[in-house]
Amino acid sequence: MPVEKNSVSYFLRHALVVLGFNTVIGIGLALRNDDPLTQMVYSQAIGLCIWACIDFGRLLFKKRDPQSDWPTGWRRVLLMGVGILCGYALGAAIGDLYCGCSTLDKLSHSLRKSLGYLFVALTASTAISYFFYSRGRGERLEQLVATAQRDAAENQLKLLASQLEPHMLFNTLANLRVLIGMDPPRAQLMLDHLVAFMRSTLTASRNMLHPLSAEFGRIADYLALMKIRMGDRLQAQVDFPEALGELAVPTLLLQPLVENAIKHGLEPHVDGGRLLVTARAEGSALVLSVRDTGAGLSDVANDGTHFGVTQVRERLSTLYGNAASLVLGTPDDGEGGTLATVRIPLNRTA
Repeated sequence: MPVEKNSVSYFLRHALVVLGFNTVIGIGLALRNDDPLTQMVYSQAIGLCIWACIDFGRLLFKKRDPQSDWPTGWRRVLLMGVGILCGYALGAAIGDLYCGCSTLDKLSHSLRKSLGYLFVALTASTAISYFFYSRGRGERLEQLVATAQRDAAENQLKLLASQLEPHMLFNTLANLRVLIGMDPPRAQLMLDHLVAFMRSTLTASRNMLHPLSAEFGRIADYLALMKIRMGDRLQAQVDFPEALGELAVPTLLLQPLVENAIKHGLEPHVDGGRLLVTARAEGSALVLSVRDTGAGLSDVANDGTHFGVTQVRERLSTLYGNAASLVLGTPDDGEGGTLATVRIPLNRTA
């Protein structure tokens, strides 16, 4: 989980980095001095004070680079200069309190030593400040990339929903109109499933991820609608272990695959066929499959140019990168048809 910018944890993490950096410098100075403990105290005091003056001082500037959260241009130079001088003076005073001596008296007797200490402080402060500046800029860029990916996934989901739902809804309403006059009980059953399906769709559209049980519940309502429409031509089965029900999956993940199986696989057959939707855990992956015994894999579907298949692949790539995949193939059980297999990380949570 990323640390919130400018929070207590954020500055504490910076302080620990500075402590380690100061320790290295203190050890180097101690090797050339008869009092290594005093050198370590001065190193830590001066280093921490300079860091505090610079890192907290940048918050005083209202105009800061949004990518690094540091002031820009001459303001950054001013911050570095004032921060180093004030931090060095404050840190040296703390060191003086520890050893009971005066840094000014020591430095006044040796210009070479004074310039040496100043060079070390300047170099170390510049290096650590540049490290924090670069790290802050990198973290900000990562956040922007993550936000862009999330927005892209949300837009893909909205586009997919806008394409799938009207198609299904219009066909269902057309069938419902016929059933009202011919078979009112079946019309009522169809209407009940339609309400359940639309309610689950509305809930799913508010989140990028939802439980696997919700995804399969939505598919079950959709298949119930198609069963009323196609009758005995559709033999559908939904099967997944209840232990996997709480795992989070992308919303509308299986819907386009199931719709493709019916529209391009089963409906063209006069006798229809079977449709099986399953889920299983396989190592560190959650494997979801949609298998039909319909017309088989066409060249168009195999190329992934169907809208739904393309959208599923793009959303999987955005959410999981190379850790997820969608493969379309022909089952090897000799019954023909198409098998769509989705693999996503098993430990993904909402």
